This record gives sequence, structure tokens and C-alpha cells, in this order.
Amino acid sequence: MKLQGKFVIAIGAVLLVSYGLLLLNSSRTQHDLIYGQARQQARMLHKQILLTRKWVADHHGLYLIETDATRPNPFLDSPVVRGVNGQVYVKRNPAMVTRELSEYAARDNWCMFRVTSLKPINPDNAPDAFERASLLQIERKNKNEIISIENNAEGRILRYVAPLAVEEPCLICHARQGYHLGDIRGGLSITIPISWADRLIAENNRSIMLYGFLSILVVTATLIWLFSTLVSRPIAQLTETMDRYPDQPAAKPKHKQVKDEIDTISDTFYDLCCRLDASRSTLDKAKQLAFQNEKMAAFGLLTSGIAHEVNNPLGGLLNCVKALQEDPGNPELLDRYLPLLDKGLHRIEHTMQQLLHFGRNTPLNLKKHDVDQIIGECFELLGYRLRDIDLHLEPGLQEKYCIDVEALRQTIVNIGLNAIQAMGDEGGALYVRSKAQENCLKISIEDTGPGIPAAILDKIFDPFFTTKDVGVGTGLGLAVSYAQVEKMGGTLIAGSKEGHGAVFTITLPANQDCPLKNTQPDN
Repeated sequence: MKLQGKFVIAIGAVLLVSYGLLLLNSSRTQHDLIYGQARQQARMLHKQILLTRKWVADHHGLYLIETDATRPNPFLDSPVVRGVNGQVYVKRNPAMVTRELSEYAARDNWCMFRVTSLKPINPDNAPDAFERASLLQIERKNKNEIISIENNAEGRILRYVAPLAVEEPCLICHARQGYHLGDIRGGLSITIPISWADRLIAENNRSIMLYGFLSILVVTATLIWLFSTLVSRPIAQLTETMDRYPDQPAAKPKHKQVKDEIDTISDTFYDLCCRLDASRSTLDKAKQLAFQNEKMAAFGLLTSGIAHEVNNPLGGLLNCVKALQEDPGNPELLDRYLPLLDKGLHRIEHTMQQLLHFGRNTPLNLKKHDVDQIIGECFELLGYRLRDIDLHLEPGLQEKYCIDVEALRQTIVNIGLNAIQAMGDEGGALYVRSKAQENCLKISIEDTGPGIPAAILDKIFDPFFTTKDVGVGTGLGLAVSYAQVEKMGGTLIAGSKEGHGAVFTITLPANQDCPLKNTQPDN
């Protein structure tokens, strides 16, 4: 997953958890507020009902004109009175007033309240399950109020029960029932619906969820745009620059007036590229110098051995010239010595030409050449060192291939010299094979020397690593050969079994194309 996706998911998760906690806390706070408001409403209503009952009791009840809707209370001793004009009035005690006010409130769906008792005179005042349990707690535990939240068909309701104590005006009716001043006659039960509040809370929660969802979308879109503009796009550009480097040099970054961390990284990368370019340039110069020094060192070894290869025909040439000088008119001497002079001079010319080719310092120059011929020329150049060594050339290439002649010559001569030096004065056999296999050229040079110890086999291509005596080798021959083969797009692998000689395998691409201007091989 990309960094942008991780960042957006993390921020989205934080926002989602934050809004979830906000919604939970808001819902709980609203519930507590509504519950507290309903509880206070029940307490206030309780006080108001008590005041109303006290007023009715202090005035010994209320008298209403008898109608079909206002009938006498059969549980009172004097339920009716008759006026001087013959009008009949029915009495309403505090309990009746409380119940009739409750009926008015219930019709408006505001609240319900009534008087209830464990020992009701009127069966209509018998308690329900909650009221009975509350009245028992009031009696046994001396509770001042009982509050609970219940559910009914229309939603949640708050149930409130508070004790009704017998006061002095109440004794007029209840004294003969055995109650005394201060006794708990029953309880005032109040029911307040709070389903409207639940609907309000649900609507508010939906609004919070909607606004939260919209805000998460807006924040996420903003973060994606900001991340893409400020982070993702600059990082992608920097990554592209890194991928192109070192094939394409890094361009100096262009920044706005105020730099950020990405700009600092870009500047640091550009400075690093500049330092790497400078170091690489210095290293290339040093490597080229080391390669040339190694080539000249090998050139010195060749010339010291080839000197007598030149001196031998040169001595014969001098003898021929001396004999001709002593008898210049002798045609027999001319016929005998002129061919010898020509052959000897051509031999010296061929040897010197090979030395000139080997000593050149040229860049990579791919041309089509006969690889087997080049291998033969290299070992012809090393011929003076092969007196005690049996050379077995096994050419297997039937056509010309695109190679760098000088790089291949230097590589074969370096490996050949190493093999000859490894076999030493005891001599041995040197097998040189070439073949084409799977779009590759394979050249193997195998000797019968003592081999390379396994402990140093992975170090032989390191620069300046050598097992030869001081003054015999520079430790750069195999390192240069490895670099030259790598420059041609190939590989150089060494294998050895200690005591059974070593084999070096050069693998070069056989299908690479030469530049059009270099299709003609050098002569």
C-alpha cells in the first residue's frame, strides 16, 4: 500500500474514532440532561400536587354542581350537599381532585399522576407492580422518592413515586381508619413520557453522524489533495530522478520561496549526486591509470621475454648482411640470403606489431572480428614463455563476432601469463577452448598448475591482491581482466580444485550489434 493510502486510512480512522466518541458522549450527555429534566419535572409536579391537595384539604374539599359527568363519590361520608335554592352539589376530596386533574393531563399527553396505597379505600387507587414495589421500599427503607425509567408501547417513561404523609386536615377523613398525624397514608405516583426526548436525541445523533461523515469526506479529500501536492508528487519526481541517475545527471532542484522537508531531501540528493559524479570521475581516472599501468607492466614482461625473439633473427640477419658485404657480386649468396633477410624482417615486424596493438590505450570499440584468430595471436605473442608448456588450442567459433579487440587481447594475455606463471619451471599443459552457446561466446583457459586455494578464490579479482613475490606481480592483472570483460557486457568466472589446476571462463554476448560505423574490422 502506498504511503498516501496509509496516511489517509490512519487519519480517517482517527476521525472516525473521534466522531464515534463524540457521538457516544453527546448521546449520553443528552440522555442525562433529559433524564435530569424529567426528574426535576416530576419533583416540581409532586410539589404542585401536594400544594393543590393541601389547599383542597384546608378548605374541607371542593363542591361542584352535580351533572352527568360529575357524580357523587360513594366512598365519602357526605358525598353531596343541597343548597338553599335546591341545587345539588357533589363533594370532591383531595384524592378525587388529584385523579381528575391527572385525567386532564393524560388527555394532553403531558403526564399522568394519581394517589395510590397498599390499603386503598377506592379500588381504582390500587397500585400496579412498580407502585407496589416502590411503596414497600418507602415503608421498609424510609425512602423519600423512587425514580425509574421504563418502556411501554409508546416509548420510554419516567416513573416517580413519593410518600403521602397524613397531615392534620387529612385526619377528618382518615382518623377513623386508624391513621395518625405523620403516618404514611400511601404515595403519589407520577408518570412522565420521555419518548419525545428519545426522538430528539435520535434526530440529533443522525445529524452528528451525517455531519461527521461529510466532514470525514471533506477532510479526506483535502488530505489526499495536500498529500499528493506536497508529498506524493515531489517524492515521485525525486524517485524518477533517482531511477534515471546515473544514466542522466541529476538536475538542480527548483524550489519555492519557502522550503519544506521534501525540498531539503531533494537538495541533499542533488549534493550527493554531485559528490558521486566527482568521485566517479576521479575513480574512473584512477582506474584508467591503473589499467594502463597494469597493461604496461604486462607489456614490460612481454618485451623482456620477446627481446631474444627479436635478437635471434636479428643475429642471423647481421650474418647475412656481413656475408653479402664481403662478396657483393656473388649471385649465389644473393639467392640464398635475400629470402632469409625478408623472412627475418617480416618476423620482427610481426612481433613488434603485436606489441604495438597490446600497448594501446583505447576506449571501448566494438567491431566484428575473428575471435579464434585473436586468441591465436595472443598465445603467439606469449610463445616465448611456452617452451616447457604444451599449448592446446581448440577453436570452435565459425563466424565473426562483435567485440572490443584490445580489451579481449589484454584479458587473454593477462590470464595466459597468470596460468604460465602458476605452472612455473615444471611446465604443464594449457588448454584454450572457444565455442558459441545460447547466444554467448565462451572462452575457457585451463592450466594444470597447483590450482587456487578455496580460501582465496573469491579474492583473486580484487585489485592489488596477489600471491606472487614482491616485484613479480602488481595484483591488478585479474582485476583489470574482470573490468575489461564486464565493460564488454560479459562475465569472468574462476574455478579451481586445489592441486588440479585452475580454469577461467570468459562469457561474452554473441548477439550484440556493432555500431554501423564500426562494422568493418581492423586489419
